[in-house]
Amino acid sequence: QVQLVESGGGLVQGGGSLRLSCAASGRTFSSYSMGWFRQAPGKEREFVAAVTWTGGYTRYTDSVKGRFTVSRDTTKNILYLQMNSLKPEDTAVYYCATKPGPIATTSDWYDYWGQGTQVTVSS
Repeated sequence: QVQLVESGGGLVQGGGSLRLSCAASGRTFSSYSMGWFRQAPGKEREFVAAVTWTGGYTRYTDSVKGRFTVSRDTTKNILYLQMNSLKPEDTAVYYCATKPGPIATTSDWYDYWGQGTQVTVSS
């Protein structure tokens, strides 16, 4: 059974940094992609960033480019999201997810999800 467990969320002042982690287990991820999504209150879940497990190809939504970095440790099966220069509009529950094959920005393509971790950025 695939399990994804996020950690690292919290409360941070605007301009600060946080690093989210997602511990993955239950499958061999070599031919999969891993993504980060977020959902703010009253809004739909949106794509943030993703990385292919093999090769490390990455993709970001425009609003986080230059501020967030997605990476993975293939030896530990951990996905990371380093978030710098945080803004109040980054406040959301952040989810990691996995899908077979290449990166997708639509959540429907992802078949397993973590429980989410809250990120709150104060102004």
